[in-house]
Amino acid sequence: MAARWKPSVTVAAIASRRRPGADALDEYLLVEEETPEGLRLNNPAGHLDEGESPAEGVVREALEETARAFVPERLVGVYLSRFRRPATGEDVTYLRFAFAGTVGDADPARPLDTPIVRTLWMTLDELRASRARHRSSLVLRSIEDAAAGCAIPLERVVTEPSVYSPEVKRP
Repeated sequence: MAARWKPSVTVAAIASRRRPGADALDEYLLVEEETPEGLRLNNPAGHLDEGESPAEGVVREALEETARAFVPERLVGVYLSRFRRPATGEDVTYLRFAFAGTVGDADPARPLDTPIVRTLWMTLDELRASRARHRSSLVLRSIEDAAAGCAIPLERVVTEPSVYSPEVKRP
């Protein structure tokens, strides 16, 4: 029997703010991270852990990667993508839940997760101009979808109580 295919489930945070000053454009929170392919830009994102809902996962990942509390307000979209790692040739399929929400101020006492180098804010034009540095095509795609107002209510992302139980429940 062939091994069952399983995508890697990830969650991503999309937070925006109005740039201070005369130009007053919307900016989006990103992380710059060390990868096998070099420094790349990404949404604050990571793998969903066992025993947590997608909303809980994105709150945790945003805090770990940006030192900011993230409050998800809506699901922007669910994205399925395949990526070949240039360094290893490994094919990985990702199922990403992208959430839009707000963030608080950074906690200067909280270190950023390894391999995050820094956080930064970029406008859509700056993001489009930096595509070659994006970790994946989903960085820009999910931010453009959020900017366009894509919105699925959080209550539509259902996590059954069995996820939190140590025993596995069968349907």
